[in-house]
Amino acid sequence: MDLFDRAHGQTDFLAPLADRLRPRLLDEVKGQEHLLGPGRILRKAIEQDMMPSAILWGPPGSGKTTLAVLIAKYTGADFRSYSAVTSGMKELKEVLVGAQELMKYHRRRSILFIDEIHRFNKAQQDAFLPYVERGDIILVGATTENPSFEINAALLSRCQVYVLNSLAPAHLLEILRRALQEPGRGLGEKQLAADEEALAYLARKANGDARTALNGLELAAALAGEAGTRLISLALAEEALQQKAARYDKTGEGHYNLISALHKSIRGSDPDAALYWLGRMLEAGEDPHFLLRRMARMACEDIGLADPNALLMAAGAQQAFDCVGLPEGKLALAELAVYLSLAPKSNALETGYLRVQEEVKKQADLEVPLYLRNAPTRLMKNLDYGRGYRYAHDFNRHWVAEDYLPENLRGQRFYSPGTLGWEGKQLPEIEERIRRREEARPAPGERPVKPEED
Repeated sequence: MDLFDRAHGQTDFLAPLADRLRPRLLDEVKGQEHLLGPGRILRKAIEQDMMPSAILWGPPGSGKTTLAVLIAKYTGADFRSYSAVTSGMKELKEVLVGAQELMKYHRRRSILFIDEIHRFNKAQQDAFLPYVERGDIILVGATTENPSFEINAALLSRCQVYVLNSLAPAHLLEILRRALQEPGRGLGEKQLAADEEALAYLARKANGDARTALNGLELAAALAGEAGTRLISLALAEEALQQKAARYDKTGEGHYNLISALHKSIRGSDPDAALYWLGRMLEAGEDPHFLLRRMARMACEDIGLADPNALLMAAGAQQAFDCVGLPEGKLALAELAVYLSLAPKSNALETGYLRVQEEVKKQADLEVPLYLRNAPTRLMKNLDYGRGYRYAHDFNRHWVAEDYLPENLRGQRFYSPGTLGWEGKQLPEIEERIRRREEARPAPGERPVKPEED
């Protein structure tokens, strides 16, 4: 017996509470009203047995497998369920061929549910493509990972993506209360009561995951029985659930969402938000060196020369962390995050370098002007290498109105300084030098050879 058997009314009383209490009707599903509310497209597709090939994308405990159970209950098609963790491609290919024959000879559809479909690599996912293309099967895949990254683009284009939300604490509280009261499938026979703060704790620490909340409640109920009480207190709930680790995958979408939030908080000069997102990642087990590297990038990309010390602070934070280690070294990252948040901002360096990249792509082989070339040999000197170069230190303030770009790019501006911090203080002198360079620029092909006074 499996959960799809139980979808048709059979209950395994030895199964975990989370499995026994799985919704049997669409109206029992919580937190997905945007998909399963009255008149919503997915609800209609399930009730009318018109399910399209689909990817169910959502965090753990949001109801992906529950939807598969309900599809199995409502459909008249041949329904098969597999896990990408335990099922081999040989077994699945036999099912695919069988589905093709079922359609060809009996005109009956097949629905193939693949749990954790992202575990199949792109080549394995290709095996489904011709069967989905011809309509031999309706593929329903469940994944916690972003389909844009994990599902073959050709297969994804033939599937409707349904996004499931994490359950809100209010939804989890409703589920927990129902579990306490419902006999048979729930804990009703035990006649247990629970403190509201205990239920609120379970709902909060479950982090949107109904399975985690119900597992915690079931263990708390067992602990209450061992203690000879029928009251689930906050202490029992805490003991049952211990400390729920933050839901975080260092290689998944959550990783990229959190580092994006940290980067944008620092760019937006919000030290409180920067500290929060940094803490979220560190406490979830993120590699501190990854965070240090990213913040060094922020020092260059978002602060640049508005505060030249930002990059030095980033290098110093890495050195301090390597010296001190965990857990105390986290403070070096926290100090860096706050410093970068408070620093004046400028993206002039990044913008300037992007302009250079584009120019190099267009004109990669522009000649170095003769007067800027190195002339270590007599032959090179005879070819005018270095002729007419004016040594900046021979002039007042160690500067001369010279052109250092290739002739085709003279007058081109790549770096436009920002107006804040150290960079802003340099702006008047930079603009003055540009003006004087333009005024002193010789005609093409001409070179002043006599040093002129600055």
